[in-house]
Amino acid sequence: MAKYRATPTALERTMRENDFIVSKTDLKGRITYCNRIFIEFAGYAEHELLGAPHNLIRHPDMPRGVFKFLWDSLHAERECFAYVKNMSKDGGFYWVLANVTPSYGEDGRVEGYFSVRRKPPAAAVQACTALYRDMLAVEQKAGPRDAMSASLALLTEVLAAKGLSYEQFVLSF
Repeated sequence: MAKYRATPTALERTMRENDFIVSKTDLKGRITYCNRIFIEFAGYAEHELLGAPHNLIRHPDMPRGVFKFLWDSLHAERECFAYVKNMSKDGGFYWVLANVTPSYGEDGRVEGYFSVRRKPPAAAVQACTALYRDMLAVEQKAGPRDAMSASLALLTEVLAAKGLSYEQFVLSF
């Protein structure tokens, strides 16, 4: 299991049009499966990823409010789409359009999460880069205790001003 934390660099990797990054996690977000494209972009060996928390690849440019929205959706047993900037083991980064859904066991209970990521549209990356920068600024101003709720509130305000739900925003590109 990997415990490595990279220092972010400006090295960007761009997904190919036909790439699909696939992973599964348990209820706590620990990786239980990852495909070869995930391994390629993350830059870790499979044995380093399995059992590691999925946030191992979280880039510091990602606002906590986006992940709060994602986890709130998953805990309500709803799928979630999101644009995410991930970080590779070497500090490089790559953007994805993620679709994360609950996985159900034979007993009908959620037993983990399944995520498929693909190449995002360039316009979405541009829009999210600016939005996420603003959300991070709000988080920093609010302080650690209130950061998540402050950036989620900003996201909600921005979407309300556009007259869009979060899903409509994400799928509008």
